[in-house]
Amino acid sequence: MFKNADEVMRYIKEEDVKMVDFKMIDIAGNYRHVTIPASSFSETTLVDGVGFDASNYGYAVVEKSDMIFIPDVTTAMIDPFCEIKTLSMTGDAMIIDYPHNRPLAQYPRNIVRAANEYMKQTGIADQMIILPEFEFYLFDDAGWEVKSDHQEIHVGNNQSYLNSNQEGSGNVVAYQKNYHVAKPQDTTYDCRSQMVLRMEEAGIPVKYHHPEVAASGQFEIEPMLGEMSKMADASVMIKYIIKNTAQEYGMSATFMPKPVYGEAGSGMHVHMLLMKGDEPVFSDDAGYSHLSKTAHYFMGGLLKHIASLCAITNPSTNSFKRLVPGFEAPVTVGYATSNRSAVIRIPAYAKTPNLRRFELRNPDATCNPYFAYAAILMAGLDGVANEIDPHANGWGPYDMNLYHLSEEEKKKLKGLPTSLEEALAALEKDHDYLTVGGVFPEELIDNFIRLKKAECAEIAKIPTPAEFERYYNS
Repeated sequence: MFKNADEVMRYIKEEDVKMVDFKMIDIAGNYRHVTIPASSFSETTLVDGVGFDASNYGYAVVEKSDMIFIPDVTTAMIDPFCEIKTLSMTGDAMIIDYPHNRPLAQYPRNIVRAANEYMKQTGIADQMIILPEFEFYLFDDAGWEVKSDHQEIHVGNNQSYLNSNQEGSGNVVAYQKNYHVAKPQDTTYDCRSQMVLRMEEAGIPVKYHHPEVAASGQFEIEPMLGEMSKMADASVMIKYIIKNTAQEYGMSATFMPKPVYGEAGSGMHVHMLLMKGDEPVFSDDAGYSHLSKTAHYFMGGLLKHIASLCAITNPSTNSFKRLVPGFEAPVTVGYATSNRSAVIRIPAYAKTPNLRRFELRNPDATCNPYFAYAAILMAGLDGVANEIDPHANGWGPYDMNLYHLSEEEKKKLKGLPTSLEEALAALEKDHDYLTVGGVFPEELIDNFIRLKKAECAEIAKIPTPAEFERYYNS
């Protein structure tokens, strides 16, 4: 890891680096980039930065949209996907001001920093440690077309049961039976191993990778627990590595929550715990599932604000096609131990005090991870500050399979939003917990809602094949 511009310039010379690439984060949480010749990189680059137009990144700012990007040398790494040797860095967006530039408050990395600072000011904890699980599909074939006279989607994975009538398809996997299948059915093993090696080269420790439930090509890579702001950077890099490695192997990777009708959806479950110094804040042997009062209040905050949180953690119309019963996706506002049908699950295997935690199961990887992790933290801190007890509020613990309740019992449960429009409406009404301490600027929330409402309206206009099937002959 580099500490200053001198170390970077020395490395560039010694390793014969040709290009320096600057990766910026847009409002959706995706990379944009600008590249300069390595010979142009100097200490001045870290001061003057690189100019860009923030409005093209989705940020609506009162100030002029001309911004500068300041690279963070601690993130520097060789980009393994560039044929010409390229050193890559992420960094921060600044508002051009005099005499000193100001951080763009809406910029995702700055949101996470602000949430961290607010947490420290409350005295509740010093660090939030998280572990996001990355589920995704690998397709050998994927394409789509949306025209006035033609709407089409086609996706395919060679190991899928849908290809069982094709020549040479003796290793196909049965419907929803892909979980942990071994070779020869696990045809993408080497591709995923390469993904993991590249993550570790990028400084992202990995716990494991494996096939997931859906037989049409679903998999998971799970990193190790890490500090929230570092994991936000890592989350964008993980997606970058997965997508580019898949392309090298002649496939495409997607983090769409529900790309295949009738198969399991892909989530990004987020495990979390708080630390104050060396002390685990969430651990208490006397508490339910060995969790402390603070942990329960934190869960209470998440459950209280879960509808508005969904707008940030599940920000696509496709997200809500995953959040349906029957595919191990959460649909119920509640908590429990070892129960994947509740939105908060406490893993029974996390037994040591420093590992005691819970996971929020509704998020998916279409989110901007910086916004999502910061919003999760702010909701939880609100729960602690206001001592929101999840049990007293009737949110559990639900230590039973919520999918198998009678219809009468199901009516008593509160459900997650069933559409992005519903989640956005909740965010409009319930976002004060995000703006506390100036963490989320009101301007960002308003802009985010406006952009997402427009997205919903645009998609709602498009007829689908399912509508033709149902209504064409009505």
